[in-house]
Amino acid sequence: MSIAFVFPGQGAQTIGMGQALAEAYPAARAVFEEVDAALGENLSGLIWEGEIEALTLTQNAQPALMATSMAALAAMQAEGIGLDRAAFVAGHSLGEYSALCAAGAVSLGDTARLLRIRGRAMQAAVPVGQGAMAAVLGLDAAAVEGVAAAAAGGDVCQLANENDPTQNVISGDKAAIERAVVLAKEAGAKRALPLPVSAPFHCALMQPAADEMAKALEGVQFDDPSAPLVANVLAESVTDATRIKALLVEQVTGRVRWRSSVEWMAAQGVDEYWEIGAGKALSGMIRRIAKGSTCRAIGSPDDVAALKEA
Repeated sequence: MSIAFVFPGQGAQTIGMGQALAEAYPAARAVFEEVDAALGENLSGLIWEGEIEALTLTQNAQPALMATSMAALAAMQAEGIGLDRAAFVAGHSLGEYSALCAAGAVSLGDTARLLRIRGRAMQAAVPVGQGAMAAVLGLDAAAVEGVAAAAAGGDVCQLANENDPTQNVISGDKAAIERAVVLAKEAGAKRALPLPVSAPFHCALMQPAADEMAKALEGVQFDDPSAPLVANVLAESVTDATRIKALLVEQVTGRVRWRSSVEWMAAQGVDEYWEIGAGKALSGMIRRIAKGSTCRAIGSPDDVAALKEA
């Protein structure tokens, strides 16, 4: 059995996530306290008792989801289940930061601060209403790329996320995304629908945010991760800290190659995936990519207990 630890991205956030872990495990509570201290605010209060609209703001959702993942990992470690079980770590977009924090490449406090900067920079890169994203279901990545190219018409319109064999996401200028939705349906997509996002992530319009992240990352200490990172933009493993920093900058405008990343891990013999943190979205994608693989979502004390028993 070969295991990959995988970490969720934006969209998995819910009010109350991680609270039961913090109540059951002092180590998990300490994670939230350290993130609060690093940001100089009561983010855990927002996560557990706030409004979903505030939690969903990119600048809040990104560090909040990372904190929840690290709290779940801390609970696992308290039960004697550590990162030594992982052949690889990987994360979906912001989840890549969670993966790197889990693997000891960057401290928890620095990860929280970087994600706060990343969230604000990505939100500020494009004026609200000028960009958009849409999910295209029922067409493969190559077909969606063709649709995006045909719809661009001088605007930005790119394949942003390859999530699984029949779920892809496009990102870019609002008018071009609207044209692409029509073209995707004409090309045979089962569904093509705009996503309720605040900015067009993972496309060329995010270049101002990439520039800001390059500056922010310069001042942060990174070490080689204890488990190889399967990077979003490469869809293969990397272990060099300097190279990882460069890839994190590239990731802001680059494609999240999740399907290809899972296919690569499966080809290396990974047959079990532990989704650590909020939700089960990655497990669903992985089951559609690597058929026959085992997926475990670990986001509550019951999940940790079931994992320990297994």
